[in-house]
Amino acid sequence: MFRVVIVEDEKPILELMKVIIGRNPHCTIVGTFSNPLEAVSSLPELRPDIAFLDVEMPRMNGLELAMKLNERQGHTKIVFTTAYKEYALEAFQVYAFDYILKPVTPASIERITNRLLKLMRPADQTEQMEQQILHASIRCFGGFEVKNPDGVLVHWPTRKTEELFAFFLCHPRQNVSKWHLADILWPDMLEDRASHNLHNTIYRLKKLMKEQEIGMDIVKTNEGYMLDTQDVRYDLLEFQSCEAVQADGKQDVAQADRLFAMYRGTLLERKDFLWKSKLEEGYAKQYTALVRGLVGRDVAAQEWGKAEQKLDMYLSIVPLNEEMNQLLMDMYASSGRRERIVKHYASFEELYRRELGIEPPKEMSAKAAAYVETGN
Repeated sequence: MFRVVIVEDEKPILELMKVIIGRNPHCTIVGTFSNPLEAVSSLPELRPDIAFLDVEMPRMNGLELAMKLNERQGHTKIVFTTAYKEYALEAFQVYAFDYILKPVTPASIERITNRLLKLMRPADQTEQMEQQILHASIRCFGGFEVKNPDGVLVHWPTRKTEELFAFFLCHPRQNVSKWHLADILWPDMLEDRASHNLHNTIYRLKKLMKEQEIGMDIVKTNEGYMLDTQDVRYDLLEFQSCEAVQADGKQDVAQADRLFAMYRGTLLERKDFLWKSKLEEGYAKQYTALVRGLVGRDVAAQEWGKAEQKLDMYLSIVPLNEEMNQLLMDMYASSGRRERIVKHYASFEELYRRELGIEPPKEMSAKAAAYVETGN
């Protein structure tokens, strides 16, 4: 996991970068700055592995900031973000690792992290890493996306084939009755016809998985079918394997940070599968509990920047969660930044009214006002 700092003076671009970089599974944002002078004083404490620096900023441009960073943090990889390609040559004169032409995209961030991972890879692990690359890439949180080992997006022959695979991914290594599957996919169809459709859809799915080298298999059982995930790992499977550990409150920090980075939105977002609602709610609660624990750890250590970054990421996904909005304002109060409470609550209040058509809870507004007036 790479520790990342972003320095960008334009707030809308900074917010967008926070979301895009924060969703990369290899990145943990430890600091964001719109003022380069504040960044200079904070970078030694944050110890970033990667610093994304805007080239054109007032008071101190990105090139000047990079030179200061090189003096103090020699290990930090500098990545410039710019709208002008002609800056590239000058950028490399101050030892930039790379540069990105705006607008920043998930693909450009992935290119940076892949390049850095390759440079950091020990020579004796090269063959092992190459074998890992041969696995498919599957994302279930924040949408549903399946890519083959070449990184090509898998296209489904039918909508039911996609839905069937999504259901299996949500219930890996579980023996699922064929009648249960038929009832889920074709609830209003006669039994014989539904069974026939299921047989054909299973055939299409197995054929597709083999052609696309997904690395999994659908196994026939006495009662129905089971998804054998073999060596393939994906975000939802990681969450499932860590559920018991999270419930006991004994999850290690690295594992918690990894899960936090994997959650990019609700389960199978934008897919109208009727059976997913209960699962979706459960994983949303698990993610909330995870973030609550991580923020509590950061607040206890008075690592305010880390706590704010995690809450910002959470609220970019679930912007109207009252508990987390209140937790962010509590954190601002504890760190002595009461002016941020006013700004944050005003944004929350406006969004709450616009989306829900009602006023925010009176307890929240009263507490925000009390913080501003008394500092308590």
